Amino acid sequence: MVILDTLPILAAASPDVWSILRDILVLLAMALVLGTVAERLGQSVIVGYLIAGTLVGPNVLGWISTQGELFNIAELGMALLLFAIGLEFSPRRLLTLGSAVLKIGPLQVILTVVLGYALSNVWGLSGQESLVVGMMVAMSSTACVLRLLTDRAEIDSQHGRTALGILLVQDVSVVPMMLLVSIMATGGDWGLIVAKLALVLLLAAVLIGLFYALFNVAAPRLMLLPTWRKNRDLPVLLAVIMATGSSWATHAVGLSPAMGAFAAGVLLAVSPFAIQIRVDTRPLTTLMVTLFFASIGMFGDPLWLLAHWPVVTGVVLAVVVGKSLIIALLARTFGQPWRYAIASALCLAQVGEFSFVLAIIAHSDAVGVPLITSTTFHVMVSATILTLLCTPYLVGAAPWVGARCEDVMRRWRRPIRPAVEMAGRMPPTGHCRATSEEASPARSVAFDLIVIVGFGPAGQRVAEGLMDSHQEQMVAIDLNPANIEIARRYGLKAHLGDATQREILEHAGIDKACAFVVTVPDPTTTRNLIYLVRDLAPDVFIVVRCRYHVLHWELLGAGAHEVVDEEDQLGRRLATQVRKHVV
Repeated sequence: MVILDTLPILAAASPDVWSILRDILVLLAMALVLGTVAERLGQSVIVGYLIAGTLVGPNVLGWISTQGELFNIAELGMALLLFAIGLEFSPRRLLTLGSAVLKIGPLQVILTVVLGYALSNVWGLSGQESLVVGMMVAMSSTACVLRLLTDRAEIDSQHGRTALGILLVQDVSVVPMMLLVSIMATGGDWGLIVAKLALVLLLAAVLIGLFYALFNVAAPRLMLLPTWRKNRDLPVLLAVIMATGSSWATHAVGLSPAMGAFAAGVLLAVSPFAIQIRVDTRPLTTLMVTLFFASIGMFGDPLWLLAHWPVVTGVVLAVVVGKSLIIALLARTFGQPWRYAIASALCLAQVGEFSFVLAIIAHSDAVGVPLITSTTFHVMVSATILTLLCTPYLVGAAPWVGARCEDVMRRWRRPIRPAVEMAGRMPPTGHCRATSEEASPARSVAFDLIVIVGFGPAGQRVAEGLMDSHQEQMVAIDLNPANIEIARRYGLKAHLGDATQREILEHAGIDKACAFVVTVPDPTTTRNLIYLVRDLAPDVFIVVRCRYHVLHWELLGAGAHEVVDEEDQLGRRLATQVRKHVV
């Protein structure tokens, strides 16, 4: 380090910038290593990210010195994750969550705050400190839970929708909680709180209107410009600006950046460009989400935890058991079966990332007397990290535990009911007792889709040749909105996006395809598509277009089963026409 300090500075940027970059690289490198180890051991990569942050943080190895700055940067990761998830939820789809779920959310927040306040008071904390602890415990981890549910394809399940609705309510409630903590820290009055809340609601309504106009009027017109269709860099830049700009705009008016990003994603979900925007922002989202979870891990202090493990263990158990009971009982009260009520409760049985923000505000002495002591701060931070480490296992076990608990309750109640009543409710002999979710059509779809990439004239001729017998099976993918509109007029399912992106093919259902047809003339694109499909669906029959005969064997070597050679076909057709007119 002494030698490095004597070297001349050959950069225009401040040394602080390069110091932050070094810390980011260290954090990402450790996250890469431990994320790989966690995945190899069959665990969630989030566990690896959290442990990586703890190891390189100031309380263990001390390799990172810019903890606060990194956490501020990483907060954008949570917003980008929710933006990507919001792209999967149109306003109509959100309405399917049901009014019951939106009632459970506020009641869960209120009851958890009250219970946390009461238990903290019994423990000997002051009134204000108990209230802060109750508010921290009421929050669950939106970023962690939705990431896990999405990876497990359970975001649309019954318990997934319930968890999503409760998380949305929790995120909305963060705004008044942060205002309340700030006001208590500075000795403000309740009138100021009400005035600020009213202003926040007004600004939120204005922002939603602006988002709708920008995302559904201005952005689609830009995407349709010929220049933008030719140059993929411009749509990518627009996608990044929309994702990050929505977070900045909501933060600027005093709202939750994550909630604003989710709202922006939902408003964009009705656009035909939604899938492609999600793909374009995915690398940035992956980077920032990794930073987010790793930066949370940096708050951990293993030595302090070992010295105070009985207290921290008690808090963790109280959080997991208490929140699970509250959510399960509320969900059951509003008519949900026990299996889904318990599964939803286990998914949300942790302390969330917004609790770190509340803890930092309450522990800071910059604006007044700290609301919580250093001991309470360390206890809650340690408990939060431990509950986040448990979350992947709780989410993974939630459906199984819910089903087993429901079976136990059914067997326990069966002897009490009259035999006649039970006979009337028993399913007919020989029929499966699977729920509607377990027997959903999505799980029984045959592997019979025909995916057509490129729906120009060639793709349209393919569709016309198969229309009589395979119309329901065909799926079209194209980057040109005009071609997508033609495909839909044919009555086909159609997706706007770049088929060379893995997520576009997955969204189109490549795993359920029996045939894959490439009609685009570009040989490089065709070759990349062949490699990608062979990786995603090795058994799919691949038919591709070849513009030049010299590339015929190259495409066969890449993995195509059939290559339609334009020059060969053209020569044969020309010979046929000549034969008809030459004696």
